[in-house]
Amino acid sequence: MADKLDFMREELAAAQAEKRYINIRTMDSPAGGWMVVDGKKVLNLCTNNYLGLANHPEIKAAAKQAVDEWGVGPAAVRTIAGTQRLHIACEGRLAAFKRVEAALLVQSGFCANQAAIPPLVGRDRATGQQDVIFSDRLNHASIIDGARLSGAKIIVYEHCDAADLEAKIEEHLPNYRRGLMVTDGVFSMDGDVAPLDELYEVAARHGVMTMVDDAHGEGVLGQGRGIVAHFGLEGQFDVEIGTLSKAFGVMGGVIAGSSLVVDYIRQKARPNLFSSALTPADTAACMAAVDHVERHPELVEKLWENAEYFKAGIQALGIDTGHTETPIVPVMLGNVKLAKAFSAKLFEYGVFAMALGFPTVPEGAARIRVMNTAAHTRDDLDQGLAIFERVARELGVI
Repeated sequence: MADKLDFMREELAAAQAEKRYINIRTMDSPAGGWMVVDGKKVLNLCTNNYLGLANHPEIKAAAKQAVDEWGVGPAAVRTIAGTQRLHIACEGRLAAFKRVEAALLVQSGFCANQAAIPPLVGRDRATGQQDVIFSDRLNHASIIDGARLSGAKIIVYEHCDAADLEAKIEEHLPNYRRGLMVTDGVFSMDGDVAPLDELYEVAARHGVMTMVDDAHGEGVLGQGRGIVAHFGLEGQFDVEIGTLSKAFGVMGGVIAGSSLVVDYIRQKARPNLFSSALTPADTAACMAAVDHVERHPELVEKLWENAEYFKAGIQALGIDTGHTETPIVPVMLGNVKLAKAFSAKLFEYGVFAMALGFPTVPEGAARIRVMNTAAHTRDDLDQGLAIFERVARELGVI
């Protein structure tokens, strides 16, 4: 008789044979421009620490003070006994930063999408009438999972294509109770930016609710305020999703918008109703990080200077960087085995930049994804570019 877990052994063996198996490296130091990884000091081109805040003294001090004052955890969900004054203050601070009426703080950016989508759309229990979600083809997994949890019909429109979005809305919206358009702001694998102004215009014309996940836009676009500010649409998008774990360097997610929308989601969002609140240390650190970003716009400027310099250096080697418009720079290699070998060689020579292959990216589109930050110096970038060139030549990429 076959072992009931044989399917796991077979799948893991296949993943290893096809170079899809994920080997996890261990960080031995805080996130920064340089890190100790698996015991080796390397140039970090891998984390989402865009503004270099993950180990900032001011933000660490805020977290430590919060632990002394509030303890290590709230020990309850928000709706029972877990809402501390810190959470209310942080939500007010985030709403002001986003220039919207209200915000809801949740445990992570991934949770935020799962929290926001199901209350907005689904299926009417009494009539059985279904809602519809219009979702970009390359939306993040957290959006896809949130959409599936909602029970609404999911209609995929072509990537960043406002004309296709409108065609899909005109074809399908009349068959459903209400609709929601949802898109990433910055697409994390390719680094391109959604045409938010065009998408908003289409959705508004057809009375469809609008939602954007700004995980990789906050602290990066719109002078740090994100993609909605970048396109001058503050206060017009129905739902803005954010994370405090990337440019802000901490942990947590945010759902922002009008008081009506945020209150409605607060009453219904399952991560808010059934999972303990964000820790005091994280909450205080989030506020300190937002304050720091507002006080130091030069961090955003340095991030972009570094990104443009590094991207130009990679392109000068004759290497394809895809469609990126942001500090995310994909070094397109195509073959997953080549990408894995490239990443291993980089690490051997002192650069930490992981290979990404299927199912994280489409088959045949494997890459090294470089994450630029404000924590890097020009010397760091020059050293990184020299090592990329060395590896590219050794592996016959150039």
